[in-house]
Amino acid sequence: MDNWDDIRIFLAVARNSGMAAAAQNLNVNHTTVARRLSSLETTMKTRLVLRTTAGVTLTPAGTDFMRFAERMEAEALAADQHLRSRDGNIAGKVRLATREAFGQWLVCPKIGELHARYPDLVLELVPESRTFSLLKHDVDISVTVTHPSQNRLIAQKLTDYRLGLFASHQYLEREGPVKSIEDLKSRQVIWYVEDMIDMDVPRYFKDIVSTSRSAFRATNILAQYAATISGAGLGILQLYQAAQDPALVRVLPDEVEETLSYWLSVHPDSRNLPNVRAVMDFLIEIIRDKKDLF
Repeated sequence: MDNWDDIRIFLAVARNSGMAAAAQNLNVNHTTVARRLSSLETTMKTRLVLRTTAGVTLTPAGTDFMRFAERMEAEALAADQHLRSRDGNIAGKVRLATREAFGQWLVCPKIGELHARYPDLVLELVPESRTFSLLKHDVDISVTVTHPSQNRLIAQKLTDYRLGLFASHQYLEREGPVKSIEDLKSRQVIWYVEDMIDMDVPRYFKDIVSTSRSAFRATNILAQYAATISGAGLGILQLYQAAQDPALVRVLPDEVEETLSYWLSVHPDSRNLPNVRAVMDFLIEIIRDKKDLF
């Protein structure tokens, strides 16, 4: 067993439960994946996967081998980062999966500082969703609004944050002030597309939305934010952003508020890599600097 590329392909096939998905992930053709996987099985003198029309599944030997392969991968990544950072230089690529609001309003405004600090570090920002997996190494770090369910991940709470009800000056001038919870029944509320919400929504806000008039629905909080500023209706938004925006007015601040949390998660094999550690520290620093807004 002298070819690391064969092991890398095996890991991709195992994590994606299929050769076509693995080939796409690795940016190689399907034939190459099948050939290299067969070569590895020949070298190992055992069947590692079972090929079916529905995809592939690991054999007992494949399951055992995957644990060793993941440790080899972790050591290879650690060696690469050690060599890159011997002179104190943090380099390489780190993929961060975040909620839209966290990425747009907290991370992106600070990217210039991160680049100035680590010119050879490339941060890739992708939307946090179920299609990205820390366990499969699709991403290096994730920020979610729920505690991760996978026990193997290392997770820590970044911060609590508050949600409130906001309206534009234009909306309030047109529709009049909102004086009570009861008034919301006749008002337009901007919200998520109900059957496509990818987070646990507080029951309190569900009740408000269910008894109010529908104004605009979007799966993206940034779209909801823009619609609120446009005067389309009342938006349920993060205080750390909306409360600082002069275009918006908080509505019923003493009656409408909910607290959620941001959780930072990382694979245990990745948390001590210098580039991953640098981005984790960067995120924690952002939260610390803005603590008064949460």
